[in-house]
Amino acid sequence: MKLNAVGVTSSNLKRTIKFYQLLGFKFPKFKDSDEHLEAMTSTGSARLMIDTKNVVKNIIGEDPKPGNHSPFAIQYDSPEELNKVAKKIGKASFKVVKEPWDAFWGQRYAVVEDPDGYKVDLYAAM
Repeated sequence: MKLNAVGVTSSNLKRTIKFYQLLGFKFPKFKDSDEHLEAMTSTGSARLMIDTKNVVKNIIGEDPKPGNHSPFAIQYDSPEELNKVAKKIGKASFKVVKEPWDAFWGQRYAVVEDPDGYKVDLYAAM
């Protein structure tokens, strides 16, 4: 078994892509009519899939909604890099749910929220 992908839904793909680009993801060119996008990730990394809310509603039969906790976490190379990313998120008017802190389990940690309410954990080894 292998975790291959994680997915979020979006009510505004351009804004959602801007958020995930600030986290470090890169995306191929896309058209305004696209309803499914995948970030370009390195070999062996789980894929990030972003679908419009309409696509997901057609699949599951109800409006998609984020949970109250993070569906996935992103690992950064250093606490300093994590701090910079969290600061960029706040400066771009996205929500920083929990500012970076030194977690008792030995990692620098933060929680941010994408435009549709999906929370994402950010961490780095200390």
